[in-house]
Amino acid sequence: MKILFFGDIYGTAGIEMFEEHLKNLKDIYRPNLIIINGENIANGRGINKEIYTKMMMHGVNAITMGNWTWANRDLLNFIDESNVIRPANYKEAPGSGYKIININDKKILIISVLGRIFMNANLANPFEVIDEIITNNKADYILIDVHAEATSEKVAIGHHFDGRVDAVVGTHTHVQTNDERRLPKGTLYISDIGMTGPLDGVIGVEKDIVISRFLTGYSRPNEVAKGPRQLNAVFMNLDKKIIEKIRIKDGD
Repeated sequence: MKILFFGDIYGTAGIEMFEEHLKNLKDIYRPNLIIINGENIANGRGINKEIYTKMMMHGVNAITMGNWTWANRDLLNFIDESNVIRPANYKEAPGSGYKIININDKKILIISVLGRIFMNANLANPFEVIDEIITNNKADYILIDVHAEATSEKVAIGHHFDGRVDAVVGTHTHVQTNDERRLPKGTLYISDIGMTGPLDGVIGVEKDIVISRFLTGYSRPNEVAKGPRQLNAVFMNLDKKIIEKIRIKDGD
């Protein structure tokens, strides 16, 4: 089972970068499954029906989310009939925190969870939530998107479920990490896939806005940064236990 997973697509810049490179990446890797993290895809805040429909037309099989899941209320109008996977450890929420997708007579279970460290302590424990889902749902392959701030939390989840799931990938920090590997019991792992969107902002936002916020405690609302763009993704072959980082910048 071959998977292309694109890290947090941020605003129009991210959508355009994804669209421009998708065909070539599909030609190179021949994926069975395409997944994106879409929690920032609508100008940095959630996802709407128009963008969701566009992603489905591009052949995306599943869209995982994160801490900005509910930032665009349009999601409430279509999440129950969609392939959007909101974090499973919201204690009560519309939609589902996992999906089973059938491809070539194989079942792929995709789970999304939010970390709690430095984020939201009121969430259900992601370790317990994942354990319940994989215990109660049989599948040929299992992949987890851990949308979390703390690397330690992501690494701990990877090791805790090593050998029980096929892959644990991290999203949220928008910076691709250099620790892609096969864990001791065979689970593929990376702490963060990175972001698909602006290159020279501060994790997607116009840099002057964020710098002002750090210096003064005040700034205007976030705006998607302009200028050069980047694409960050991973390719995984779950049968051959291969994980490969992908990073493309404008001008490459």
